Amino acid sequence: MSLTVSAQTKWLISENSSLGVKGSTNIDKFSCGIPSCNQSDTLTVWKSEKGVVLTGSIDPTVLSFDCHKKMMTHDLQKTLQAKKYPKLHIRFLSLSELPQLSNKPVSITGQVEIEIAGVKKLYLINYEISADSAKVIQLLGTRNLDFSDFNLVPPQKLSGIIKTKDLLSVEFQLKMKAI
Repeated sequence: MSLTVSAQTKWLISENSSLGVKGSTNIDKFSCGIPSCNQSDTLTVWKSEKGVVLTGSIDPTVLSFDCHKKMMTHDLQKTLQAKKYPKLHIRFLSLSELPQLSNKPVSITGQVEIEIAGVKKLYLINYEISADSAKVIQLLGTRNLDFSDFNLVPPQKLSGIIKTKDLLSVEFQLKMKAI
């Protein structure tokens, strides 16, 4: 089974899409996530003279992060300045190629703009894209980034005895339907 991406295709992002971050301290590893997006949005993909354009965005709420440990959740939300900047912004800009959608995941790359705590950065993202028998398109994106990329200082505890490392692994899974 495969789906064709035509000249201009629109994908509706499902609310059961998710976002996760993984990191570590000098003592342990942690994993935090937003298990579902509380909004739906549309991505549009088309081929232009400059390449494959992908437009649309997701704006997850920082206070929706759950690290499965109350103190870690609080520290992450505080570090991301949730009160001043209640949402993260991930804006999709391009793909390396027009995807051929099938039930076997295909690796592609794309450019996104990520905004955290008011700071915007461009990143190349590694994606795996596939479509299941119910024609649900899955776009799994992963990227390592640093707190310092966004002028943020990783959380510390016990007067700096426990320090969070600067590196974070970000992963988002978008579930979409062609419209």
